[in-house]
Amino acid sequence: MAGIADVISHLYQKLPRFQRLTPSQVLVIGFAGLIFLGAILLSLPIASRDGQPLRFINALFTATSAVCVTGLVVVDTHDQFSLFGQLVIILLIQAGGLGIMVVSTLIALVLGRRIGLRGRILIQEAMNQFTLEGMIRLIKQVIAVTAIVEGTGALLLAFRFIPQMGFVKGLYYGVFHAVSAFCNAGFDLFGGFRSLIGYRDDVLVNLVMTSLIITGGIGFAVITDVWQYFKTKHLALNSKIVLAVTAALILIGTATILLLEWDNPRTMGDLPLGSKILSSYFQAVTPRTAGFNTLPIGDMRSATLFFIIILMFIGASPGSTGGGIKTTTFGVLVIAVWSVVRGREDSEAFGRRIPHRAVYRALAVAMISLTLVVVVTMLLSITERVTFIRVLFEATSAFGTVGLSTGITPGLTAIGKIAIILTMFAGRVGPLTIATAIAQRLCINGVKFPEERVMVG
Repeated sequence: MAGIADVISHLYQKLPRFQRLTPSQVLVIGFAGLIFLGAILLSLPIASRDGQPLRFINALFTATSAVCVTGLVVVDTHDQFSLFGQLVIILLIQAGGLGIMVVSTLIALVLGRRIGLRGRILIQEAMNQFTLEGMIRLIKQVIAVTAIVEGTGALLLAFRFIPQMGFVKGLYYGVFHAVSAFCNAGFDLFGGFRSLIGYRDDVLVNLVMTSLIITGGIGFAVITDVWQYFKTKHLALNSKIVLAVTAALILIGTATILLLEWDNPRTMGDLPLGSKILSSYFQAVTPRTAGFNTLPIGDMRSATLFFIIILMFIGASPGSTGGGIKTTTFGVLVIAVWSVVRGREDSEAFGRRIPHRAVYRALAVAMISLTLVVVVTMLLSITERVTFIRVLFEATSAFGTVGLSTGITPGLTAIGKIAIILTMFAGRVGPLTIATAIAQRLCINGVKFPEERVMVG
C-alpha cells in the first residue's frame, strides 16, 4: 500500500498533465484503475476453485460489479472463486463502497502524511459535500462508522452462521456478508445464485442485513448528522429529505410488494402472514441498491418487477455506498413538482427554500440517468433473447448498482456483458460526474440573452 501511495504522489509531482486533471476525472480514472487491477487478480488461476483461469471478460465483469458495489454476477461467487478470489472481491467491495479517495486518504493518514488542498478537493467531490471544511474529520468519521457498523453486523450474523458452519467459517461468512450488506454490494457465498433465499424466514438475518443496507445507504454525512442531533437538536435539510424519502420508500415498497405478490404461489403465496410481511420488507429494502433477495426475483409478477425497477432507479442517498439517482434527487424533484402544482415559484421543504441550482442539478441527474437506462435497455433488447421487462430490470439494476436479477446475467452475450459493465461503472461513479469529467471545465458565459416564453405542457 505504501508503494502505491508513493507512486500516486510521484505522479502528482512529476506529471503536469496528471496535475491538470479535474477532481471528476481523477475519480473516474481511480475507479477504472481499481477495476482493472481487480480483474487481473480475479483472472489468475489461484483465484478460481478449479485452478483454471477465469475468462477475462467474466473477471472484468465481477471486478466491476464488486468495485461498483453492484452484485450482478456472471459466475457464482462461492462456486467459482477460491478463498483468494473471495478475499479479492471483498476488498474490492470495501474499497469501492468507501470510495477511492477515502481509501487513499486512510493510507496517507496511516503513513502520517499531510492531506493538501487538492486532496481535500478530491475528497469533497467524492463525498459529495458542499464545502471543504472538515474533510479530514469526515473521513475519520466514515472509517469509524464503517468499522463499528460492519463489526457489529458481522458479530450478529456470526451468531447465526457459527452454529451452522463452525467457528472459522461462520465468522468468515459473518464478516463477508456484513461488509457486502453495508456497502450495498449484494455478493453472497451461499452458492447456486441463491442469495439469502435459504434465510427467508430467519428474523435475525433479515433484520441485521436490512439494517446494514439502510445504514450504508443513507450516507455517511446523514449518519454523522443524526448522531450529532442528540447534542445540537438540529438536522440539516439534506438529512431530513434523505430520512423522509427513505422511510417513505420502505413503507410504500413493503406494502406494494406485499399486495402484488400476496397470492403468487411461486414467491410468497403459500407463506404465513409473518413470513409474507418479513419477505416484503426485505425486498422493499434491497432494491435501494443492495442486491440481496429472499424471494426468487425471476418468479415475481411483471407489476412487481416494474415497481422494483422504480425503487432501483431512485436508489440510495448521496455520499453513501449505494447508487441510483439518489433519494435527494427524487425528493427535490417531487418537491419542485408539488411547488409548481401549488403555483409557487420556490421549492420549499421543512421550512427551508431549496436553491434553483439544486433543482436544475436534480433534473440533469434524472435525465442523464434515464437516458442511460433507455439506451442500455434498447441495446440489450437487441443482443439478448429475453422479455423486455427482464431487460429493463437488468439495465436498471446495473445503473442503480443494485445487483438484483431475474436470472439473465449469467447468460448475457459478450456485448451484453460489456454494456452492463459500462452501466455499472456509470451508475457508481455518477452520470453527472462522468459528464463533468468529459466536459473538463465549466464554461462561464458572461452574455445573457433576452428571455422569451416557451409553451410547456
